[in-house]
Amino acid sequence: MTLKEGKKPWSSDFFIIGIFAFLKLLLHLLALKGFGYFRDELYYIACSDHLGFGFVDQPPLSILLLKAVRLVFGDSTAAIRLLPALGGALFVFLTGIITRELGGKKFAVAFASAASLAATGNFFIFHIFSMNFLDLLFWQACILIVIRIIKTGNAKYWLLFGLTAGLGLQNKISILFLCFGLSVGLLITRERKHFKNKYFWLGLVLAGLLLLPYVLWNLSHGWPTVEFMDNARIYKMADVSPVGFFLGQIIFNNPVTVLIWLPGLAFLIFHQKGKRFRLFGWMFLSIYLLFTIQEAKSYYLAPAYPVLFAGGALLWEHWLKIGSRNVLKTVLVLWMTISALVPLPITLPLLSAEKTVRYTRIFGGKVPSGERHTLGALPQHFADMFGWEKMAAVYGEIFQNLSTEEQSRCVIYVRNYGEAGAVDFFGKKFGLPKATCAHNSYWFWGPGKEAKNSVYIIRGTEQSVEESYADLSPYFDSVEYAATFTCTYCMPYENNNPIFICWGFKGSLQDIWEHEKHFE
Repeated sequence: MTLKEGKKPWSSDFFIIGIFAFLKLLLHLLALKGFGYFRDELYYIACSDHLGFGFVDQPPLSILLLKAVRLVFGDSTAAIRLLPALGGALFVFLTGIITRELGGKKFAVAFASAASLAATGNFFIFHIFSMNFLDLLFWQACILIVIRIIKTGNAKYWLLFGLTAGLGLQNKISILFLCFGLSVGLLITRERKHFKNKYFWLGLVLAGLLLLPYVLWNLSHGWPTVEFMDNARIYKMADVSPVGFFLGQIIFNNPVTVLIWLPGLAFLIFHQKGKRFRLFGWMFLSIYLLFTIQEAKSYYLAPAYPVLFAGGALLWEHWLKIGSRNVLKTVLVLWMTISALVPLPITLPLLSAEKTVRYTRIFGGKVPSGERHTLGALPQHFADMFGWEKMAAVYGEIFQNLSTEEQSRCVIYVRNYGEAGAVDFFGKKFGLPKATCAHNSYWFWGPGKEAKNSVYIIRGTEQSVEESYADLSPYFDSVEYAATFTCTYCMPYENNNPIFICWGFKGSLQDIWEHEKHFE
C-alpha cells in the first residue's frame, strides 16, 4: 500500500497488524528453548533422517522442511523452533489481512489481530515444530484466496487455491476438512456459480495431483495412514461429548475471544453486511458439526477461527461507529491483548517447572490433553518435554556396562516413537545403536540388524519389575533387571519404567515384526 502524502506510517493498517504480529513473535522468542525437546519433535527429527513420499502419521512436506532447517541451522531447540515462532507472527498478520479484505477499518483490524494473538491454545502450536503450525497457515492462505475470488470475480484464482491446498495436503490432510466446509458454503450461497467454472475444477485437479504421491505411497504400503487414524480414534483419543467439544473451543481459543468469534459467526450468517461472505459462516458450521460427530480434539478446528475473528471485529466496528466510541474501542483491544498474557504460562514454558505447576492449578487444575492418558503434575504438552535426555543416559549407562563384544551385537528395543527418538538423538554421545521400535513410521524402518546372539536392552511393558520380568522371561533364556528410569515431571506412563538386559532370544525380531506393529 502506498501511503498518501503526509500520512503517518504508524497509522496504516499494516503497521497496526505488525504491532500484534511482533508481540506474538516476541513472546515465542522468550520461550524458544523451553523445557527441552517435545516428544514429537524427536520423532520428526528421526523422520527427517528417513525422507520419503510419506509417513504413517503425516505427509512429507513438514519433514522435508525440517530437514532443510537442520541442514542450515542445526538441531538445537532454538533452531527448529524459530520457524514455528515466525509462523505464529504470520498467523496474526494474516488474520489482520483477512479482516482488512473483508472491509474492516483500523479498529476491526486491531481487534481481530488481538483476538488471534489471544487464542490460548495456538501458542503451543506455534511453539514446537510440527505439521500443525503450517496447517493453520495453509488454511488462512486458502481462505484469503477465496475472499479474493469473491471480491474480484476472477475465477483464475481457483488455480492458486488448488496449488495452495495441494501443498497444504502434502503437509496435513486436514485441508480436506476445509475443502468440505468451503464446498458446503459454496453450495448453500450464491457462490455456487463457481461449480460451473472450469477453473474451479482445474484447481481441484491440481490439488489432487499434488496429493497423489502421498496417496500412492499409502497404496503401496497398505494404507498405513488409514490404519493410524482408525487406531488413534479407537484407542488413543478421549471421548468428547458435544458439550465437551463446545467447551473445548471456548478454553482453547481463550474465553474472552467468545466476545468476537461468536458475533463473527452471527455476522457471517445473518448480518446484511456479511452477506457477501456468508459462505464462510456455513463453512465453519459444517466443519464444526463434522468434528462434533467425530469427537475430534479441540485444536482441530483452530484454523477456522481467524475468519470469525474478522467477522466479529467488523460487527463490533459497525456497532461502535455511531458517535464517539474511541475510548471503548481502545478498551476492547487492550482487554483482548491482555487476555492473551494471563494464561500464557499454561501454553508457553515461560516459568520454571515448579512455578508452572502452581500456575496451572490456579487455572483449574490439570489441562485436559484430549488423549486417554493419566496426567501428572504438568499438562501433557509440557510433560512430554521432560526426561528424554535422562532416559537416553540410563540406556547409555546400561550399554557401557556391557562388554565390547556384547555392545557390538546390542539391540535397544523401546515402546514408542518418543523413546526411540530420544535414544537416536541423545544416544550418540553414549555410542548407542539406533533404537528398534514398532511404533508408527519406526515400524517401516524395520528391526534393524540382529546378530545370531544379540543382546537386548528392553524397556518393560509394566512399571512393576516383577510383572515386566514375567512378561519377558518366556521369550529369553536369561533376563536381568538393569535399572529403572525415573522422571519428576514427565508423563506417568513414561515414569518408573524398569529396563532389562536379555540374552538368548527364542526367535527373531524379523519373525515377530508384523505382530509388533503399532500405528497410533
